[in-house]
Amino acid sequence: MPVNEINHPLVKHKIGLLRQKDIKVKDFRAIVAEIGVLLTYEATRDLNSKAITIDTWSGQTEVEKISNQQISVVPILRAGLGMLDGVLQMLPGAGVSVVGFARNEETLEAEIYYEKLVANVKDKTVIVIDPMLATGGTADATLDLLKEAGCVKIKGIFLVAAPEGLKRIEAKHPEVDIYVAAVDDHLNDQGYILPGLGDAGDKIFGTL
Repeated sequence: MPVNEINHPLVKHKIGLLRQKDIKVKDFRAIVAEIGVLLTYEATRDLNSKAITIDTWSGQTEVEKISNQQISVVPILRAGLGMLDGVLQMLPGAGVSVVGFARNEETLEAEIYYEKLVANVKDKTVIVIDPMLATGGTADATLDLLKEAGCVKIKGIFLVAAPEGLKRIEAKHPEVDIYVAAVDDHLNDQGYILPGLGDAGDKIFGTL
């Protein structure tokens, strides 16, 4: 499982802004979307394109085109929705599949409560998005669900990941490419990433 930690200066700068203790909700949302744009750029380097002929001011010319129909973005509810606008800025015609998992605070495992996948999702490149990859439970469950639906080409985009979560995904889903803005130090006893961002969902939705 290739883990691609994106070391671009803009990504590192913006992750640093997200870590500020007193960051405002509107600023947190905006920066999450901005990082979503940058990580999507990195995660889509291997998308297939085809040559088409178009009319230009100087006549016809050949250009490359990517079909958004080959992609489905999968935000994990609820925090994944905070990254969706940024990802769709880069992939405006992509289908959106949605899955919802709640973390059981006793077992720290994910329990599904919502699933809606686009038609023919098995034929698409699927990009899972979620701000945090902590224990890996929710990502693991999402990847299991997508594989059960027949998906073969799957990528994951996360803002911050913990080594424990990455190890779990690598063991269960070694073929999935992961793109992250930062790999942090470790998880605390409650399964939160340190230094992390705090509760990204609460910060995105203003439910602090």
